[in-house]
Amino acid sequence: MHTPPAPPARTVISPDNVQIATYEFGDPDAPTVLAVHGFASSALANFHATGWIRDLVREGYHVIAIDQRGHGQSDKPHSSDAYSMDLLVTDVLTVLDTFMLDEVDYVGYSLGARVGWHAARFMPTRINRAVFGGIPDGDPLTRFRVDEALAFVREGTPVTDVLTGAYLKMAGAIRDNDLEALIALVEGMRDGPQPHAANAPEQRVLFATGSEDRILEASRALAEATPRAAFFEIPGRNHFNAPTSRAFRDAAIKFLGLPGSD
Repeated sequence: MHTPPAPPARTVISPDNVQIATYEFGDPDAPTVLAVHGFASSALANFHATGWIRDLVREGYHVIAIDQRGHGQSDKPHSSDAYSMDLLVTDVLTVLDTFMLDEVDYVGYSLGARVGWHAARFMPTRINRAVFGGIPDGDPLTRFRVDEALAFVREGTPVTDVLTGAYLKMAGAIRDNDLEALIALVEGMRDGPQPHAANAPEQRVLFATGSEDRILEASRALAEATPRAAFFEIPGRNHFNAPTSRAFRDAAIKFLGLPGSD
């Protein structure tokens, strides 16, 4: 089966009046997978271009993929107040309510996995199973220098911090990214709730992290602290190219099992 063409985005309005772009694939009467992308990516880049949606639809799933606020075709506020974890989770809830979905399986990568962790806790009866790719414990962007990033975007001041420069280079290479919005997201989520053993979801969860990803052992430890978790090490992949791995897709689809099964 060829990759299905991407449909036009459908807009969902969150309670704080932020527009969230959504993309729907497959039979609406089939079991649904909600796909939520990583930082500085988008629904289509993370899941459509990489074959995830093609393979999920082929297996009989209905897929809703969203552009998280600050990304893709969704609104991109420049205020850090627009990017708390509560608001990101509320966006997920709003999508489920708008599409009248009582229960979904959840696939998230990186930031999308972090949002999924808290969404699973907040909506235990609506998220059945979850795949969390590239998720460590703690806050992975505590070292990100918001001041240097803003000075670079607004004034062209060179960035001296290596990590901050790497994230800005990665984000700036993706078409339509709004760097100031992404910087606001980092600032807004700082010091917010983080995944750890004390707030682990009760659902069945597959953790998956690349063998070349620096967060591999932290992700494995988080899986060991989660009551109903399995772990898959994505061979030969780092944090940025793991979503393109066929082995990762195959492991996720096997974990989800037959559509509608528990």
